[in-house]
Amino acid sequence: MMIIFKEENSVNLLQMEKSTALLGKDTVNMLFQVHEDALWILENLGVGCKHPEIQKVFQGFESTGEAIVYEDRIYITSSLVTSCLNSTPKLKDFFVPENSFFIGGTAPYVYDDENGIGGLMPISDHAKQIAQIAQKNPLVAGMGRGIKLKHEIEQMNIMAENCTKPLYFAVTNELALVRAKKIYEQRKNIMIVFCLTRPPLEVNENFSDNFVKVVQAGLPVFISAMPMAGISAPFCYNGVLAMTHAEVLFGICVAQLIKPGTTCIHAGFPTIADPRIEYNPNYGLISHNLLNILMSHLNLILDLPTCQSAGTTHEEHLTERAYADAKMGQALCHKYGFHMMRHPFAFLRYLIDFSFEKLENAIRIAEEVTIEDAPDVEMPVYDERGMESIQRVGLGNYMDDPLTTVNFGKIFFQ
Repeated sequence: MMIIFKEENSVNLLQMEKSTALLGKDTVNMLFQVHEDALWILENLGVGCKHPEIQKVFQGFESTGEAIVYEDRIYITSSLVTSCLNSTPKLKDFFVPENSFFIGGTAPYVYDDENGIGGLMPISDHAKQIAQIAQKNPLVAGMGRGIKLKHEIEQMNIMAENCTKPLYFAVTNELALVRAKKIYEQRKNIMIVFCLTRPPLEVNENFSDNFVKVVQAGLPVFISAMPMAGISAPFCYNGVLAMTHAEVLFGICVAQLIKPGTTCIHAGFPTIADPRIEYNPNYGLISHNLLNILMSHLNLILDLPTCQSAGTTHEEHLTERAYADAKMGQALCHKYGFHMMRHPFAFLRYLIDFSFEKLENAIRIAEEVTIEDAPDVEMPVYDERGMESIQRVGLGNYMDDPLTTVNFGKIFFQ
């Protein structure tokens, strides 16, 4: 099968050649088809949305047939998506270079390294320590919050005061937006993180109003989405990639239609629900890292700034396996290339606990890891059953989908 992007799509041809050399032609063809599948999802399944301003910008394209807003659901044609992608700033205009590891994520707790237990409540000193570690280590390209403090503006200030490198953080109220705008005036290397959508293909209305206001303010938006293969997406590589890509493309379209030229970071975070652990996410799989590397390559080919997840673990404590997982994920990233990766250092199971000991040690590992440390992987090719599953299940639950049950133990479990 040979898939080629349509001429009107903005494609980074140099990256396409690089990705083909690294991943193989059949896998790159799969990524091309993932993009087409995501366009089909947006046009035929649409995205649920009640926010009046978001609805309004799409209603402006109903007369040309490029969008339909019907019963609080927005359907978008491929031509409108392509137009929005073409107005999105490209990689050459972005402030983070390729192959950059970030201290990212937002753990609700800190791990007690001395006593080997999790569940400590984070405090401002923890946030300051994370920022200072990010600042002093050349291998760390930038940082997200790492942990979540109760006071959003306090955390924002701590990050900005202690780390000059690129930052991403949340804005969930008017006062935080005012502070974020001030920081952006002083330094242009910040991103505002949003999970604008939640599976299955619904706008998270708790965040939609703030998203609109941040875009109107001209701030770069870091658009995250996390469909899970086996629950809210098909249980195959291209199936979960397509659902993830569709959700983020929707966010990019919203941003570009509200304010053309808004910097958008594709932070799609495809995830695997592991039936062996009651369908919880398993971030320690080799295949989790590969899945996110593939997401990164698709976005690089589309010339989009992109940030995914790699190098974390399913271990609850600081075991040898936890460090081996970090090394494995980092090595895969180096071998196949990426743009930005969050979670490669400090997190433990489910990204719940942030360990400072693991952070420091995993940074040291990252300084020494080579592509020879990467495990062998079998590059996936396009599986027609993924799109068949989407057409069959749509917005439903994929746990009992035949594609999920037939693939138990056969895919993702490296």
